Amino acid sequence: MKTLLPILLCVLALGACSNKPPEPKAKADVATPFDALKADEQRAKDVQKVVDKQADDQRKQIEAQTQ
Repeated sequence: MKTLLPILLCVLALGACSNKPPEPKAKADVATPFDALKADEQRAKDVQKVVDKQADDQRKQIEAQTQ
């Protein structure tokens, strides 16, 4: 009986230490300080596109009136 307990504990310990990999943890989207800067840069690019389009339309209207 005294030898059965250590053997049982060893078997349980070996069973707990199996070679299966740990479950993958879900990666959370971590905000970085550069995310806000990238968003601002994209917003500025979008505004520049609108301004360029309006300038092009205005230039075409002026050319059409002068001809």
